Amino acid sequence: MKFKFHYIILMALIIMAASCKKDTFEPPQSTLKGRLVYNGQALNLEYAQVPIQLYQSGFGKKGAITGTAAQDGSYSFLLFNGDYKLIIPGAQGPFRWNQTTGDRDSLSVSVSGDQTLDLQVTPYYLIENAQYNASGRDITVNFNINKVIIDANAKDIESVALYINKTQFVSGAGDGNIANANMAGTDITSMNNVTLTATVPNLTPTQNYVFVRVGLKIAGVEDMIFSPLQKITL
Repeated sequence: MKFKFHYIILMALIIMAASCKKDTFEPPQSTLKGRLVYNGQALNLEYAQVPIQLYQSGFGKKGAITGTAAQDGSYSFLLFNGDYKLIIPGAQGPFRWNQTTGDRDSLSVSVSGDQTLDLQVTPYYLIENAQYNASGRDITVNFNINKVIIDANAKDIESVALYINKTQFVSGAGDGNIANANMAGTDITSMNNVTLTATVPNLTPTQNYVFVRVGLKIAGVEDMIFSPLQKITL
């Protein structure tokens, strides 16, 4: 019994030591952040829909560290210092990233303290010069569409839409959207001065402002490209 008692005490001490070691383990403290950009301008995306992945060899971890881009095109990771491979998974995002035949290219990233890294991409389309006008509860937007990719990789426009939301998270997903206006790509006769109008319903509780964006759906691409977010006073 005495031997068993000493054995139990020894095991308890080992467990306590392991627990203390775990408690004092340093968390990641370096921030890697940046934006998805084209010609120096961040792309406007759908919130948390475009994934960005980091891989680090060693430490017994083979899976990806996955984050997502915000709707203003920014991203941020909290990491341990070390060497990583960064990738935007294939078929993700309303843009093209560097690719090779077969596997998608990865970007080598050496993290040592906080740093900023913008990721260069080429969008299929851009929505430019979106101008809004509120008349009563009607909101009209006029905008231009810039077709950026015009080579063999070009894609058609499936539709464009004006989305109106009570909050700043304006997307095509429908969460919180209170009004929208849509136009099929085949109905667009000119890429300049496209016009959409939607009516804001009565809101409960009362709210004298809304948030708006224009979204463009690309044929065969899941993710949409957007105009910058704007607040409209009714």
